[in-house]
Amino acid sequence: MHESNSPGMVDGPRIISYNVNEEERPGGMKVRFKIRVEKGRKAAALNAQQAEAIKELLQWARQHAPS
Repeated sequence: MHESNSPGMVDGPRIISYNVNEEERPGGMKVRFKIRVEKGRKAAALNAQQAEAIKELLQWARQHAPS
């Protein structure tokens, strides 16, 4: 039986990083995304914060939309 080289689920937060390719960069600027994956209560709190931020953005966009 061959064991997988893939790691199992890690306890605690996981961080996923992604560097944007040079040809995809805006104006040549280096861009890197870092995504922290949480679970449990911390994930629920972050989800609520993100939902509130999205709600505020949509309200602002509606108020500033061209007539």
